[in-house]
Amino acid sequence: MVGAQQIMQREGIVAVYLNAGTNLFYFTGMQWKPSERMVGAVLPAQGMVQYIAPAFEEDTIKDFMVLSGEIYCWHEDESPYQLFSQMLAELNVASGNIGIDESTPFFISNGIHLATEGYQFVDAKPVTAGCRSCKTQTEIAYLQRAKEMTMEVHKATARILKTGICTTEVRDFIHQAHIKVGAPKGAFFCTVLFGVCSSFPHGVKNPQLLKEGDIVLIDTGCEVEGYKSDITRTYVYGEPNERQRQVWNAEKASQQAAFEAAKLGEPCGSVDLAARQQLLLDGFESDYALPGLPHRTGHGTGLDIHEWPYLVRSDMTPLAVGMVFSNEPMICVPGEFGIRLEDHFYMTESGPKWFTEPAHSIDNPFGYDV
Repeated sequence: MVGAQQIMQREGIVAVYLNAGTNLFYFTGMQWKPSERMVGAVLPAQGMVQYIAPAFEEDTIKDFMVLSGEIYCWHEDESPYQLFSQMLAELNVASGNIGIDESTPFFISNGIHLATEGYQFVDAKPVTAGCRSCKTQTEIAYLQRAKEMTMEVHKATARILKTGICTTEVRDFIHQAHIKVGAPKGAFFCTVLFGVCSSFPHGVKNPQLLKEGDIVLIDTGCEVEGYKSDITRTYVYGEPNERQRQVWNAEKASQQAAFEAAKLGEPCGSVDLAARQQLLLDGFESDYALPGLPHRTGHGTGLDIHEWPYLVRSDMTPLAVGMVFSNEPMICVPGEFGIRLEDHFYMTESGPKWFTEPAHSIDNPFGYDV
């Protein structure tokens, strides 16, 4: 909290509203899912955090509370936004910039705006991203464990594949396998794609049956203490053909080029550019056109599976120690297939370090001794 308040004082933000969700959890330790009712906290630039919640949730809020603070409660027939204005007054915050957690729904931010006067409402991202973008060693350890667990699930999943197996059956296996390796909630998410459906980055609505020679793309992850894994492996069920091999090798080269371009102090966008330059050398589009890489090369990961900063051309955030990124410059070939190899790395004093070892080859993606 001290680090957040230092940023607030530097940025001229007198208070920040933290809505229920990962920002509330990160700064206060309270786990509460966002809903249609305003539940959150006000963090002043000086002083202690204060909470706002429905009156009927007060005892539950106390039970979930980790960082102590006064709770301001509103009844169902009252306005939480007017109560928010009262909270600011009692915190001696009579005017100035109020940061709004960027995940706050519009109905809450708009309600706050209409119920208050004398304030300017600004994006709290300098505070939230400013604190959360660079992970501590404890956060790195949680992420490491989550990724190791998901890698073991990937290996086990490859062993159950057979002709005719359905993507839904594979997803069910992945969910249960995550539970067996120590993730009580199972898979946080799971995408399983076969054949031409692998060319759709986020999947298709209908299940598929596996055939000999199909591309298999599996993207999944789990949670450890709220911190997410997110790993993709793509390979062929059976013997790869030359086209599959050529695209797979280009994907691996692009992923490696992105990793090597991650240098402290350089903008995040430079990593995205390096991945695209390598794709151009291998005969694909260098921009966002197809066949090639239609989305950003990677994203930050922590309590949210996608969080700042991003490995995309327009992100000029300097790479810094503790930043964590996915590295997934997916190649999409419409009408044929897609190849995504996704591993994560974090920035150290000596440069990027992988959490998980990248795929070895299309013939031996998991590096088994043969």
